Amino acid sequence: MNSNSSLRRPDRNVSLPRWLVALTFLILLCSPCRSEGGESLADAPIIERNRKIGERYFEEVWNKGRVDVLDELLTPDYINHTPSTPNPPRGPGGLKPIVQAIRAGFPDLRYEIQDIVVTPERVVMRVIMTGTNTGVLFGKPPTGKAIRVNQINIEKIRDGRISEHWRVTDEAELQRQLADR
Repeated sequence: MNSNSSLRRPDRNVSLPRWLVALTFLILLCSPCRSEGGESLADAPIIERNRKIGERYFEEVWNKGRVDVLDELLTPDYINHTPSTPNPPRGPGGLKPIVQAIRAGFPDLRYEIQDIVVTPERVVMRVIMTGTNTGVLFGKPPTGKAIRVNQINIEKIRDGRISEHWRVTDEAELQRQLADR
């Protein structure tokens, strides 16, 4: 045998022993495979489910005004940590009047998801909120002004439903756009 034989490329037609194939399969099956972000590849269905929850939250609830969907998307003990509406009641019932009030102030309200980061426990979305203030907004008369404002929303997911919410809006930019000039 040639001394360089260990450097040769293996023949591509050589089959591996069945026990080695089975062992490799078991190792892969039992190993906690990780994606680049560190999530387990086994979490992929949960991550995709959470992505759909976040997208549905904005599309159906905020863009279409279907507040009844909140009963499906939110846990009964849902907590809204938004500073602009301090201490709203827990659960879907606490968010419904907020959605209705904002949609009354901005009948053409639209949220467009710009970025989304999803984990097994959270959905983080950077959105752009647009609309025209043609209706009464929390008791203030309409300005007729159009807005375009950035927001970051964090939704905590528990058992396939949103259990907590945090939002940061560029409030200064929102006020500037609504102000009389």
